Order: sequence, then structure tokens, then C-alpha cells
Amino acid sequence: CVPVQEWACLSLDHQLLSLSHVYLPILYFIIFFAGVLGNLFVLVVIVSRHKRRGRLVDTFMLNLALADLVFVFTLPLWAVSARQHDQWPFGNLLCKLSSYIIAVNRFSNISFLTCMSIDRYLAIVRLMESHLLRSSRCVHFTCGVVWAASLVLGIPSLVFRRLMMHGDSSSCLEDLNSSFFQVMVLLSVVLTFIFPVLVIVLCYGSIIVKLHEHSATSNLRTNARHRHSLKTVCTIITVFLVSWLPFNVFKSIQVISKISNTELDEDLERYLSRGLIISSCLAFVNSCVNPAIYLFLDKHFRHSATVLCLSWLGQGDIQQSYFSSNSVSTSESVGSTASHGCLFSLTSTN
Repeated sequence: CVPVQEWACLSLDHQLLSLSHVYLPILYFIIFFAGVLGNLFVLVVIVSRHKRRGRLVDTFMLNLALADLVFVFTLPLWAVSARQHDQWPFGNLLCKLSSYIIAVNRFSNISFLTCMSIDRYLAIVRLMESHLLRSSRCVHFTCGVVWAASLVLGIPSLVFRRLMMHGDSSSCLEDLNSSFFQVMVLLSVVLTFIFPVLVIVLCYGSIIVKLHEHSATSNLRTNARHRHSLKTVCTIITVFLVSWLPFNVFKSIQVISKISNTELDEDLERYLSRGLIISSCLAFVNSCVNPAIYLFLDKHFRHSATVLCLSWLGQGDIQQSYFSSNSVSTSESVGSTASHGCLFSLTSTN
């Protein structure tokens, strides 16, 4: 959408998508409100759960929700810009800052997903050797490294995004004529999509093989818990792939054509730009769907959310009854990593 409008070579007077100045702002504000409410709710539920008992994976979930929350706060700016036919009325500083936040969110989002996948691999496939790596201190250190790396890797977007004048109007665009930035764009595709996807596939491939090996000796309850865990994780990863794959494909084609000095005809250039608009919208939707996935597929998150909502409504007796009736199920999802069943139930991730 507007945050990735790299079609500066095209005339701004020629609208790439009919009525985009109408439906793009609407879509942006829908993502904004859904993202703010959903991710705030996730943060509150996880923080309240940590006061009683928490899962290691909750730390990754909390940081991921925080990254998505910061990102969606930039969407009203882009909505206003889209409404004004891609003109940017907020100045150069906000142009750079909002673009930087988008880049940081992109790096941190996939990094936390990858960390969750590695955590699942260690907990299920390398259980006996992973006590130190899966300690609370190590998880917090890992989150700090992810944030630091994301802040650094987002700097090129801060430097190479600027206001570009077109007559009396200005737009917030990337300078794709810079060779350095072209290389950084391709590198970001590798770091934020290709490499993480390979790691995730290897981790969950190993997990599936491990679960298949032990399925014959596991009881029905354990098998059901394993299937539930894999369903949740597979849904999250599938949503991420569907959200970000089109954008990475269109972005790579655009940059490679510039690096190779390939001249694209006007129609192909327009189709490419339209693809970037639509695919970036799809990518940004990813920042507001994770809370819904947690609520519908993660029974432990749903349990904690229900308990919290009951406490807000002042239903203390009902809350206590609900908590007691689910204490056995909840206890399987938290606490020490010494329990094999506990580790499987921790698979409710991003």
C-alpha cells in the first residue's frame, strides 16, 4: 500500500488502482483499529497470566504483539496520504520515521516467529539438551538481540526514504536508484523471508518426524494435545507465508529489474506497481490477525482471556469456578520444562 509506493517513475496524476483513494484509507483504518485493540488485548492477557504462571513462549508472543502495536500506529498517516492521492502532508521526519518503524516491524516479526519455531524444536526434539537455552534469562536475552538487530537492519529505510517533489505536491518514496539500497532490499528479502522460512520448515519438519515416531507409544490425550499444538503453529506460519510471500516476490522483481537495467514496458511496470500496492496491504493485515488466531486456536490463551474478562466484570465466584474446572488443562501448559506434556502444550505461539 502507500508505505511501499516505489512507482516514482510513474505520473502521480495517473491513478494506478481505481478508487484506491477511497478503499485504501478505509482498509488502513480497519487494520489500525483491529491491530490496536487486538494486540493491546494480547499484551494485557499475557501480562496478567505472567503474574500467576507463564509459558516461555509468552515472552515471544508479548514482544511480537508489541512490535505489531507500534507498527499499526503509523497506519493513520498512510491512510491520510492515500486519501490525498499519495501526497504526504506530514513532513520529511514523519516520512522517514514511519517507514523505519515498518522496516523494524518486518524484521522483528519474522525473527520472533523464527525464535518460536526454534524454541518448539528444542522443547520437543532436543528436550534433554535444551534446559539452558530455554531458560527465562536466555529467552529475554534473545528478545533483546532481536530488537537490537531489527533496529539496526531498519536503518536503510530511515536513510533512503524521503520526500520527493512532483510539482506542487510531495510523496514519501524510497530511492531505488541507489545501488547500496538495492542490495539492502534484496538482502532484507533473504533475511526476512527466505532464510527464516527455511529455518521454520526444518524445525517443524523435525518436530513432525519426532511426533510420528512417538505416536504409537503415546496415549490418546497426548496425541490430541500434539495435534492441537501443530494446528495452531501451522496456522500461524501459513498466515505469515500468505501475507508476505506476494510482497517479497513483487519487491524482488522490481529491484532485480533495476539492478540488471532491464527496461520494463509501461503496462508491466504498472502491473508491478499494482502488485506492490495489493501485496503490501496483505502483508500489513498480518499485524492484526495474530490475536484472532490466539483466541480461536490457543485454548490456553483463550482460558486466560476468559478468566481476565470475568475478573473485569466482577464475576469473582464464576471466575474461580471456571479456573478450577480448567486447572488440570492449564497446568499442562505452564511451569517447569521437566514435564514432557507441558512442553508440547507450550506450542501455542505467535
